[in-house]
Amino acid sequence: MTDDPIAAAAPGEEMTARNAKNGMPPLAPATAMEHGTGPFRRLILRGATVIDGTGAPPWGPADIVIEGDRIAAIVPVGVPGKPISPTRRPPADGAEEIDCHGRFVTPGLIDCHAHIGVPYHGLHGGASPASYVYKLWLAHGVTTIREMGCFNGLGWVLQQKQASAANEIAAPRILAHPYFPGVNDMLKTIHTPDQARAWLAAIRERGADGVKFFGAPPALMQAALAEAKALGLRTGCHHAQQAVTRMNALTTARWGMTSAEHYYGLPEALYERRIVGDYAPEYNYNDEYYRFSTAGRTFPQAAEPGSAKWNEVMEQFLELDFTFVPTYTIYDANRDVMRYRRADWHDTYTWPSMWRFFQPARGGHGSYWFRWSTTNEIEWKQHYRLWMQFLNEYKNRGGRVCTGSDSGFIYQTFGFGYVRELELLQEAGFNPLEVLRSATIQGAALCGLEHETGSIEVGKAADLLVLDENPLNDFKLLYGTGAMRLNDETGQVEWRQALRHTIRAGVVFDVHALLADIRDAVAAQKERETEQA
Repeated sequence: MTDDPIAAAAPGEEMTARNAKNGMPPLAPATAMEHGTGPFRRLILRGATVIDGTGAPPWGPADIVIEGDRIAAIVPVGVPGKPISPTRRPPADGAEEIDCHGRFVTPGLIDCHAHIGVPYHGLHGGASPASYVYKLWLAHGVTTIREMGCFNGLGWVLQQKQASAANEIAAPRILAHPYFPGVNDMLKTIHTPDQARAWLAAIRERGADGVKFFGAPPALMQAALAEAKALGLRTGCHHAQQAVTRMNALTTARWGMTSAEHYYGLPEALYERRIVGDYAPEYNYNDEYYRFSTAGRTFPQAAEPGSAKWNEVMEQFLELDFTFVPTYTIYDANRDVMRYRRADWHDTYTWPSMWRFFQPARGGHGSYWFRWSTTNEIEWKQHYRLWMQFLNEYKNRGGRVCTGSDSGFIYQTFGFGYVRELELLQEAGFNPLEVLRSATIQGAALCGLEHETGSIEVGKAADLLVLDENPLNDFKLLYGTGAMRLNDETGQVEWRQALRHTIRAGVVFDVHALLADIRDAVAAQKERETEQA
C-alpha cells in the first residue's frame, strides 16, 4: 500500500487524483433528467427541409418518422410552393408531432474535442456542476461529445456516459478518452512499454473508448499506439512542445494515431530548414505567456504552401487516412483578445468561477494575458492563415477535418465555443455544407459512430436538430444568444436564434427552456457569491 493517492489511483484516475490532491475535485455529476421528453413510441417531424449531413444540398419537404430512439422513415411529401397532399404523408397512428413546415432539420452536432467542465475552475470558487456544461451543449445542438482527457476521472465519465445513454440525465452521448500519463511536465506514472500495455488493457477493461495523449518518449509512444490499435482504442494527441521534437504529428500518424488535436506537431512535420523551432533564450514552457506567444510563430517557420515539402507531407497524411481536429476556436482569442473578453454571452451564460479562471494569472493554464500585444495578435493571424490553408487543402484532397471546441479555457464558454468553430472552418475555406459535414458525418467517422449517428438516414439514431432558419445562411444564428439583427418593419434590434429543438436518441429538448435554465443557474450562483462576500 502507498500513501500517495496518485500511485494508488486506478488506471484512468491518475490526473483526477493529482487534481484532488491540489484542491481541484471533480465536478458535481449530473443526477437527474431535468429536461427532455421522450423517446416516444412514434414521433413525426412534419414538413421539414432536410440537410442530411453528408454534404448533399437541402431538400424537402419531408416527414421524418422516429420510433423510439431510431429514424424509422424519411418520406418526401411534396415540392416547395405547392400544398402537401395528406395522402402522401405517413399516418399519425397516435404519434407525437413537431410542425417543421418552413423549418430545417439537420443531424445533431459532434464535438470531437470536449471536456466536461474543467476542475481548475474550482480554484476560483464554486466550479460549475456538470449539468451546466451538458445543457450548454444541448442548447447549441451538440448531441455527441468525445471527452478528451477525462480529468474528472474515467470512472466518473463512464458513469455519466451510462446515465446519458439510459436517459437518466440530460446530456449528449459521451465517449471517454482518458489521459495517458506519460509526460514529465504534466503527470507521468508510465515509464516502460510493458507498463503502457498494461495500462491500456486496464482502461479498455473499464470501458474507455480511446486515449488522449500529450506525448511520451518515442519507444513508449510507439508501443502504446500499437497496443491501443490492437485493443480497438481510438487515439488523439495534443503534441506538446515538450515532446514534439522527437515525434511530430506525421510520426505518430505512421505509428497508428487516429487524430491530431489542435495544430501542434503539424508545422513541425512541415519543417525543412530546422528540426527544432526557434525559441528565445528566455523561453520557459511553464510561463504561459512564452508558451502561447511562441506557439503562434510555428507555422511561419514551416514549408511554404504548394512547395514540394508541403505536398509531400500532405500526401503522406492522406495515405494514412489521418484526421485533424483543429479546435481553431480555442486559440482564436490570440488573434483578438478584446473580442473574446467582451463576447455577448459572458454576462449571462459564463459561470462565475470560469470567468475568473479566464483572467490573467500566473500559473493558470490559458490565463496568459500578461502583456498580449499587437505583435502577438498579428503573429497569430499569420499562423492561422497558413494553418487554415493547409487544412482546407487537406479537406479538398479528401482528408478528414472534424470540429472540436476544447471549451472551458481561453475565454471560450461551452456551446458558444463550438458554434465559433463552425464559423472558423468557414473562414478557412470550407463552404457551409462542408462545415456541417465536418460537424456531423465526419465527426461520427472519427469516433467510429458513422453507422450510428452523423447523418439523417433510416436506421440511425434520432440525433437531430430542428431549426427555424437555415443554418447554412449564417452560423451565428446557432449561438444561444442569437445574432443581433435590425427588424426593418419595427425599426427595433432583435436577437434572432435558429435552433428550436435538439433531439438526442429520440429525446426532445426545448432549446429555449435549456437556455433559460442556464441563465437562472448563472444568476443564482452570482447571487450566492455576493451573499457570501
